[in-house]
Amino acid sequence: MGNINEEFKTVAVVSNELEAEIIAGMLRANGIPAEAFGVASSYPSINATMKNQGIQIKVNAEDYDTALDLINNPAES
Repeated sequence: MGNINEEFKTVAVVSNELEAEIIAGMLRANGIPAEAFGVASSYPSINATMKNQGIQIKVNAEDYDTALDLINNPAES
């Protein structure tokens, strides 16, 4: 499995941490490095900044199309 590199693309934006981890975990299980950005922080100023942006699931740019396909068609993976 590869590593997250410096060129990320957002494949999904969700409203809660559980959904974010389920999607990121499914992508990782299929060999796509994925991370959730915007998860609650212990720093109140960060939470205030991220509050209305949702939690973004990001992948490497080269994995974007495959990741979208897996998210949109999870039963086929």
